[in-house]
This record gives sequence, C-alpha cells and structure tokens, in this order.
Amino acid sequence: MSYSFRSRRPSQGGGRNTRAPYAKYSRSSGGRGNKQSIDPARFVRAAKSVQAVEYKPLHNFADFKVNQIIKDNLAAKGYVTPSPIQDQTIPLGVEGCDVVGIANTGTGKTAAFAVPVLNQLMLFPESHALIMAPTRELAQQIEAECRAIGKGTRLSGAILIGGAPMGPQLRDLRTNPRIVIGTPGRIKDHLERGTLMLNNFNIVVLDEVDRMLDMGFINDMRTILARLGEQRQSFFFSATMDQKVKTLIDTFANQPITISVKTGETSETIEQNVVHYSGKEDQIEKLHDLLNSADVTKALVFHETKFGAERLSNALIERGFNADAIHGGKSQGARQRALRRFKNNEINVLVATDVAARGIDVADITHVVNFSIPNTYDDYVHRIGRAGRAGRKGFALTFVEKSRF
Repeated sequence: MSYSFRSRRPSQGGGRNTRAPYAKYSRSSGGRGNKQSIDPARFVRAAKSVQAVEYKPLHNFADFKVNQIIKDNLAAKGYVTPSPIQDQTIPLGVEGCDVVGIANTGTGKTAAFAVPVLNQLMLFPESHALIMAPTRELAQQIEAECRAIGKGTRLSGAILIGGAPMGPQLRDLRTNPRIVIGTPGRIKDHLERGTLMLNNFNIVVLDEVDRMLDMGFINDMRTILARLGEQRQSFFFSATMDQKVKTLIDTFANQPITISVKTGETSETIEQNVVHYSGKEDQIEKLHDLLNSADVTKALVFHETKFGAERLSNALIERGFNADAIHGGKSQGARQRALRRFKNNEINVLVATDVAARGIDVADITHVVNFSIPNTYDDYVHRIGRAGRAGRKGFALTFVEKSRF
C-alpha cells in the first residue's frame, strides 16, 4: 500500500504542500569537524539488476531442536521458512558453537541468534547472556524480538541503554536477569558502578560489530568482553569483515564457524543521484518538490547536526508534510515515538542524524535523502543502505551545491 506525502489538511497550490520560508531555519548549527573530501561523482550510480538466487533452506523453523515454547512463539509470529542466515546459524548455535555471521542488513540476524540464545538459557538454568548493539534503537528492537520469541519462558531480562533513566535499570539488575541487552557505553557504566557483574555470563552476542568499531567503542567492547566467563559461547554479526573486526573476533572467540550469506554490497540495488542547488532557499525548495513526488512514499532525510535536523523537521511540518526528527538531542521516549510513528506510517518523512539513525530498521523506506553531505564515504554507504532492503530497488539522492562542480 502506498502513502502520500501530501498534507492531510487542505493546502494551497492545487493540493500540494504549502511552501513556508526556510530562512529562519538556515542558521549555522556548527560542524562536526573536518569532512572527508568526497568527489560528488561518487554519489551518482545506477542500480544494478541483481538476479535473486533462490535459496533452498535445509530446515523449517519447526525442525529446529529448540524448546516447544520457542517453536510455538515462532509459529505465532508467522515464522515458517528461515532466511539463509537463520537456517545456517540456528543449528550451530543450538549445538553450542561460536558463530561469526556475515550478512547484509535486513536478513533476519536477530532471530538467528535469539532462537539459540533463548534455548540455551532454558536448557541451562545457570547460564546468562549478554547482547550488545551499537545504538539504543537497535538494542530496543532486539529486546522486543527476544521478548516475543521468549514469551512464556519466564526468562528475566534487563535493557541497559543511554538516554534512559537509571532507576528501572538498577531495579532490573537487582533481580539477577538471565539476559542483558544494551549498548557498550551504558553496559560499561554499570560495570564501573558495580551494579553489573559479568563473570557468570557465558553467552555473548555482538550485533553490528563493524558499526560499533566505527563508532569508537573498541575499548569499551574489549573491557566488557574481558569481564565475561572464560568458558562461553560467542556470536559475532557484522556486514563487513575488515581487519579490525577480524582481530576482535580472533581475540575473544573460540574456533568460530563463519557463516557468510552476504549477497553483495547493499548499495548495489540503490539508484543514486545528486540534486544540485544554489543557496539555502533553493535547497529547501528542491527538497519540497522531491518529497511531493508521487514515487516517494517513505523517506529518511539526513542532516549533519541535531540542531539542523530539528529545524528541518519543523520546516517540513510547517509546509504540511507529515514529518518528525530523531537525533541525540531528543529524549529516548521522544526518539522511540518518532521511530514508531515512522514504522506505522503515521509520518512519511523522518529527519535524522547519522548516530540516531544507526538503529533504524524499517523495511519499506523508498528514498534516502542526504540533505547534508556525509562526513565520509562509509557513512554515505551506511545511510543509503536503509533504502532498497531485501533485494528491492531503492533511491538515494544527495544534495550538492553547484559550486562543488
């Protein structure tokens, strides 16, 4: 089902969203340091026609040797045929093997580790599991998936993320939770406070290892992993396997089995182009016209700073768009509400900063718009990878001042 960006209330100009001036929103909000010099020509690339290779799974979810409660919960969620990463990872995890999973985003990685982890916790009452993710939003998505798959198992848990009050986290930790999910920074905070002890945790999952390393969490990750029980089962999931990721895995994993189901670079299925503009007013006008296009049904718009993201969101709302913003300046509750509204199609435009967007997993984003040029080309690739999920064609448009050409 498609959704329109046009305002739900009457608007001027033959039904299009009204144009509000942008001048008061165009003040400089401060940079984030030096940017990598990127040739704008790299933002122009036609999408490849990727021939889907049919994968024939060896199992159904009902075949996995896991507790019947877990099977019933999977069936209730409509899980019948596993994705390649699930099909190959779950049996290894159930057998107690260390696993390294290399897979594109949106391939079902969460269930691939949640099923064996929850089953191990049910089989061995003394076991405890730690799951780390790079962002609050991703940690919350993992917690929601684990809660659904583990419904009725009586396994207790705690979620430890920044931007959330300490009180509920301290309360949950006092109950000796069997599974702890969180971000490296907040997990380390609890270790330093003495409110979290990891010596009896013998299962660990690191999701999006490459992004955690990119975000500068290497020292926190090493500190946390060093506190875990010596005999443990480890799951490492990453979209890439560079030397930094490999070194971390070699240090902390025990003869892991690598499962690679990556089908190519995420950006290959994305039509990429630039939008030339001259001056702030022209930039917002071009964005206005773009978001009014009939083929744009759900758009993620990137701005460099949290102040700029908030101002741009307000400007779009003033023009009649159903928009919201997600950035580090908002409370965790406000970020959750904005993301939920975006997922539920209550809004069709979400303005975000790079850090806040790193946990966004929304399957039906048609367009990624770089209103500001990313700091590095790697950031660009991660941004645009949120369109064109699951083999679908996506679109990425980057705003470039004419003076750059």
